[in-house]
Amino acid sequence: MYDEPNKLDPTTLGQRLTEARKDARITQADAAAYLGMSRPTFIGMEKGVRPASPDEIVKLAAFYGRSVHELVRPGAPFVELEPHMRAALDSESRDIEGMTASVRDLADLAGDYRELETILHAPLKIVHPPEITLPSRGSLVDFAEDVAQRERQRLQLGDGPLHDLRTILENAVGVRIFYGALPKGYSGMYAYVPDLGYCILINRNHLRSLRHIVSLAHEYGHFLCDRHRPGVDRTDDERKPRNEQFCDAFAMGLLMPRSSVRQYFHDTVESSGDFKVSNLVGLSSFYGVSLEAATRRLEALGLVSKGTWMNLKEQGFSPKEVREHLGIAEQNLPLPEALPQRYRLLAVSAFLQDLISEGQLSRFLRCDRLKARQIVDELSNQTVDWSDGADRRQAQLGFSLIA
Repeated sequence: MYDEPNKLDPTTLGQRLTEARKDARITQADAAAYLGMSRPTFIGMEKGVRPASPDEIVKLAAFYGRSVHELVRPGAPFVELEPHMRAALDSESRDIEGMTASVRDLADLAGDYRELETILHAPLKIVHPPEITLPSRGSLVDFAEDVAQRERQRLQLGDGPLHDLRTILENAVGVRIFYGALPKGYSGMYAYVPDLGYCILINRNHLRSLRHIVSLAHEYGHFLCDRHRPGVDRTDDERKPRNEQFCDAFAMGLLMPRSSVRQYFHDTVESSGDFKVSNLVGLSSFYGVSLEAATRRLEALGLVSKGTWMNLKEQGFSPKEVREHLGIAEQNLPLPEALPQRYRLLAVSAFLQDLISEGQLSRFLRCDRLKARQIVDELSNQTVDWSDGADRRQAQLGFSLIA
């Protein structure tokens, strides 16, 4: 059975205590006073010169709002992710507390992922794509399209829909992808740390709107052009810098390759003589993206007029209403799990090999023990059902999208 240590290298522990204190915005003087020791003695503890006692660790964990496990887990200092992300939050003015909590969640998840790998001696295979430099001249959109096409070729994805981009990025690239809570107005966050690799947290509130797949592709674009600069993405930025413009264009180029989208559009027009809202919904479902993303992609490729999406909204067409009218379920694909599939399999494998206890399993899986047992049963006897269960009725909207 794997035992969570109550003793750790003083230097590593000191680093974790330091980062936890800074994240809690507590001064060394206040922390020293809380423990009833002098500030020089406390500084020596953070530097690893003076080892912290188990009682002191317990007290500081409570003072900083952390669990003891977070501070004493084995392996490399996982909290390295937090100072990286905090630097990206310094310029953020809205809901800093909520974003700080999300940063901590991402750091905790990445740290637990790494701990499971350590327990099972199963390091994540990381295959870094080449970094790119954004051009100072020429079309940034065309450049992003070319990068997306090259990345599809590198990963041998062809030009069809990517209905499981998360699995592709996790297995073929080694990206750690989680879905969790982010404050309203934020779609995702990302950071690269050498010891952990590239870590992404996508706003789970976007799962049912199909925005999550575009957010994931967008964050992957940051891995290509902003690898060593962590950041967060908002949903309401109006004036976007060049790197954000690149990631927007890259995401659509990756998810909806221009060659196959044009072929889909022209095949539809050839067979029916038109391209209607019903065809647009079909396009959206085919590529697994939102109706808005599909429409804006057609606009960007010059296949429908600029402003088509805004016109549809002005005429009362909402994605939900259109899908209901056509009898198509809002979500055709299974909702992604909060935790990566490989992460969950590692946790279950460690439990089945008696390397972790049931209590540790539930902690890793972020659920109670009953749910953890259910996950063990599910993953031990896993079956995959690709049917979408949608009750598709024959329906058509006659509104043409071709000007």
